[in-house]
Amino acid sequence: VRYFLPHLLALSTSSPFWRGRDMERRSYRLSVWHELPRTGMPAGFQSYGEYQSHVAVLVNAGVIEDASKLWWDIRPSSRFPTLEMRITDICTRLDDAVTVAALYRCLLRMLWRLKARNVTWRPYKNLLIEENRWRAQRYGLDSGLVDFGQGRIVPYADLLDEIIDLTREDALYFGCTAEVERAREILTRGTSAHRQIAIFQAALADGAGEDEALRRVVDWLAEETMVGVR
Repeated sequence: VRYFLPHLLALSTSSPFWRGRDMERRSYRLSVWHELPRTGMPAGFQSYGEYQSHVAVLVNAGVIEDASKLWWDIRPSSRFPTLEMRITDICTRLDDAVTVAALYRCLLRMLWRLKARNVTWRPYKNLLIEENRWRAQRYGLDSGLVDFGQGRIVPYADLLDEIIDLTREDALYFGCTAEVERAREILTRGTSAHRQIAIFQAALADGAGEDEALRRVVDWLAEETMVGVR
């Protein structure tokens, strides 16, 4: 599932600013988080036992208390029999977050279906996956991601269509087809990062100073966060 994590990050970008500055990244939060240890994309493990043995080395050395101190983009939960997806930014809208969660759940079931049929999704090294991770963090939905099979950058819209097709059976199974399909709406109107930058730039164009422009962004964030909650 590591292959698909940058695709989910691109749909959720919402942190283009840091300390009042446009950092020219759609998800700067990931850069801040990456300063901590045991973050980023995990290596591949051949089995759960292999994963546990590696964790045990760190625990026995006194470096970490338990596996919950591994802050990778994705990790086995230390409490529940599931895989925690941690790469995504914090969606401003509740329904956007639900869409990303639905896609992730369906992707896991799709991979499980393949495994049950003795078919596996081709594994790729982090060298390649990290490239898409960076592209999603830097550009979000705007500049496409690398399709490793084709060996070229593909528009995000095409990749999203492929993911929706791949997981159609799984969305039907979970009853979340509408939530998954709503990803196309995010693609059309843009993520929170797009809107924040647009509001900031529009305020500057209207003659506002940077501080006032930032306040307008914050006001919009506060209002948008409540959409679908009331």
